[in-house]
Amino acid sequence: MSWNDDFDADEYGERRPSGTRATKLQLVRRGAGIIGLVAGATALVIGVVYAVNVVGMATNPDGFAAPDAYGPAVAMPPVTTPDGHDYNEQLEGNTEQTDEPTDLPDAMPASVPSVDPEWIARVAAATGIPGRALTAYALAHVLISEEEAECGLEWATIAAIGSIESDHGSHGASKLDESGNSRPAIIGRALDGNGVATIADTDGGELDGDPTWDRAVGPMQFIPSTWAKWAADANGDGAADPHQIDDAALTTARYLCASGPMLSSEGWRAAVYSYNHDNDYVDQVAKVAREFADAAG
Repeated sequence: MSWNDDFDADEYGERRPSGTRATKLQLVRRGAGIIGLVAGATALVIGVVYAVNVVGMATNPDGFAAPDAYGPAVAMPPVTTPDGHDYNEQLEGNTEQTDEPTDLPDAMPASVPSVDPEWIARVAAATGIPGRALTAYALAHVLISEEEAECGLEWATIAAIGSIESDHGSHGASKLDESGNSRPAIIGRALDGNGVATIADTDGGELDGDPTWDRAVGPMQFIPSTWAKWAADANGDGAADPHQIDDAALTTARYLCASGPMLSSEGWRAAVYSYNHDNDYVDQVAKVAREFADAAG
């Protein structure tokens, strides 16, 4: 419709007489009105896009992109050796070579380090992670940093997995004792293909008590075949036990780092995805890990 049409209204809403041309002022005012409408529509579109992204951020860490949860989120916990020396200084100064072959994945320090109890008490209070479980996660952070310095895994990610898998070793009636053992043992459902993966027994029921099907075991919920490959003895007692949280936490760290460095969002997500092939699971671990890191300060 043209601006000099019989049915065209002027800037005040009055019908313009037939044959009357709009004045320059009227044309300017009309142009301003149209610009205003366009600007309003643009603002509405931007607002909708922003709202969608806000909703996305509420349901998916860091919106629709990979969550920024990885190694540098938290510092290594302060630790000492049993003789009171700084653990990191001891590692840096220990350059003595031996003729004995060493299986690096299973090798342990001459003395297992001790995480600063004051740090444990402070961070446990801030995060709500039970102190005994936090000790295991912190120890795993320290040990994996020595085994695979390029990995970049930290305790908050390990703790997030422990929280989701078993509520830090306290699933159902289970609780961690002072030695870090889940009592009673945490045993998952049979992996018989009924709504879960189908994994026939691989250990004769030794770890899970089931000679027919495998079941996930322990506070970090390892299936027996995975445990057999990655098992770690973190507490230095001479045995690798999936029901003992120090051993389970370090085994988790080794398993995650096997995927490659976790010092980027992509690397971090790939590692956690290898633990459980579910993107929602990865997002949940990212969310919980950041909450722990933020709380710890």
